[in-house]
Amino acid sequence: MFCTKTLLLITVLFLLGTFTFAAVDTFVYGGCSQTKYFPGSPYESNVNSLLTSFVSSASLYTYNNFTVNGISGGDGSVYGLYQCRGDLSLGSGDCARCVARAVSRLGSLCAGATGGALQLEGCFVKYDNSTFLGVEDKTVVVRRCGSPVGYNSDEMTRRDSVVGYLSTSSGGSYRVGVSGELQGVAQCTGDLSASECQDCLMEAIGRLKTDCGTAAWGDVYLAKCYARYSGRGGHSRANGYGGNRDNNDDEIQKTLAIIVGLIAGVTLLVVLLSFMSKSCERVKGK
Repeated sequence: MFCTKTLLLITVLFLLGTFTFAAVDTFVYGGCSQTKYFPGSPYESNVNSLLTSFVSSASLYTYNNFTVNGISGGDGSVYGLYQCRGDLSLGSGDCARCVARAVSRLGSLCAGATGGALQLEGCFVKYDNSTFLGVEDKTVVVRRCGSPVGYNSDEMTRRDSVVGYLSTSSGGSYRVGVSGELQGVAQCTGDLSASECQDCLMEAIGRLKTDCGTAAWGDVYLAKCYARYSGRGGHSRANGYGGNRDNNDDEIQKTLAIIVGLIAGVTLLVVLLSFMSKSCERVKGK
């Protein structure tokens, strides 16, 4: 009986951890500067130092920013920040794992670039050779909307209720709104002041309502904030419109990587359960 309960507990915990992190790790967008640095240059060393600092810090803080100073009065300096989604706790380790994965992907995506940014479902990382810290930026990075569902007064009322809550300045830098089966999330980067955060979110929410109209779900990511809404079951960007097509192939590759990882994890679980099952049988036979 003890063996059966133990095996069941291990299976449940494994599956919960695997699928929860897969959602956090899902690729949203990434981009790199056109300018490149020379391999082996001091700037490359500074970038590596910055990204390493992200990974180390993420086990202690859900947001942080760093500046690695170059020589000759700032020449070669690199600036960066990372941020985890507001509902990710440090204790679970999801924030640290997400940042580590984002840094790894950013290093591959933007190899040799003087600047780059990458957004996963659970975290955001960015670096550049010119300072952007504390500077409000409402540039539209990604806009995606679900398939139109037609005008429905109840649905529109729920959506307006959700995004209305996201608009309130008392919500802080991370905001969640729920109405029926509809939920919304909004967040600013931690380097913005309260007034700058509110201004950025109002821009994102305004675009979300205008551009996505009667869509089943919508995402608007600006350079320093985002606003989203969807049904409780989430949404599929593959069926949306208005997205950045350049990211589709990369997103597919990331999704496939997650699937491969899940298959490998399940295979490992099967081997572990088989070993424990045989051990339990030997115990029963004694």
